Amino acid sequence: MNPDRLVLDLEGVEMSAVLNELNNKVTPDDPYIQKLRVALNRPGVTRVVLDLKTVVKAQAFTLKPVADYRHRLVLDIYPSDPPDPLLVLLQEEAAKQSTPVPAPVPQAQPAAPQSLPPLPKDKVTRLATIVIDPGHGGEDPGALGRGGSQEKYVTLVIAKRLKTMIEQEPGLRVVLTRDADYYLPLATRVEKARKVKADLFVSIHADAFVKPHARGSSVFALSERRATSEAARWLAKKENEADLIGGVNLDVKDRYLAQTLLDLSQTATISDSLKLGRHVLLELGAINTLHKAQVEQASFAVLKSPDVPSILVETAFISNPDEERRLNDDAYQDKLARAILNGIKRYFAKNPPRPQSPLAFKN
Repeated sequence: MNPDRLVLDLEGVEMSAVLNELNNKVTPDDPYIQKLRVALNRPGVTRVVLDLKTVVKAQAFTLKPVADYRHRLVLDIYPSDPPDPLLVLLQEEAAKQSTPVPAPVPQAQPAAPQSLPPLPKDKVTRLATIVIDPGHGGEDPGALGRGGSQEKYVTLVIAKRLKTMIEQEPGLRVVLTRDADYYLPLATRVEKARKVKADLFVSIHADAFVKPHARGSSVFALSERRATSEAARWLAKKENEADLIGGVNLDVKDRYLAQTLLDLSQTATISDSLKLGRHVLLELGAINTLHKAQVEQASFAVLKSPDVPSILVETAFISNPDEERRLNDDAYQDKLARAILNGIKRYFAKNPPRPQSPLAFKN
């Protein structure tokens, strides 16, 4: 068939003005869709035909009503072989650095720093790659504040502020799992971090709880067994259910993760995650009340990378009216981003990037 087409038959759906308008929704610069047509195929069945520009993968799923939306059918289209910009960058730099360079001499771990030491700049060192994951997005708004705030927007703003700060730090590089308002399956977030050989993965959230007076910041690492508190179990279940939006259950579909969780390497990764979490929690405690004074552990799906230390940061409870207002304040968003960055820097002061991280040279 030329061109390739994607056909969707909607049974029990009659033609309407809204469906007719879909014909004009595709712009000439759309990377995947050449043309879209909607017509009545037979009584009670409306057909949507997409003429494609390239080979794609498609996924259809339904969404329950939320906020102003009613029941919805969502069709996601992905490139068959999606490019990864950071991976391309890593490959280009690896090619440039083909000349063998001796690794830096290992140093003894220093005592807990009283101030934040800069990463070494006067010699060959290793670049640390940090993946920042703004929680939720697109059809998944996340938690909703009483004032109308949506978690997906708050997390994206904080993540972008953090990205800007990290880019100004020598020895660090950063990538966002999403840089706009679109849905991203939990498994894809994990896979992005592994694909770019990330040294750290930080997922940012601003969750809600059943009680509006719940407040404070929290940091979570993965638990191989059970969560350390009832709130942790409740939040983990809520976050993992987001995968149902994409029709994917990470624990069932992703075989290598399920297998690797049984491997001892996961224990070492969790240990490093806890170290990172403690540093970040210490910094968050300087600008906000802590919901719990220690790093909690729960089975969040985005923390299940077998070889990338990963934490989930609950910046505050968006369900608390006071914290919701602070989460929408530019200055406070900067404080949150700075606190997370300071925690990351403290971690690297005692835990240098792994040997396979790219080399950096003094200019």
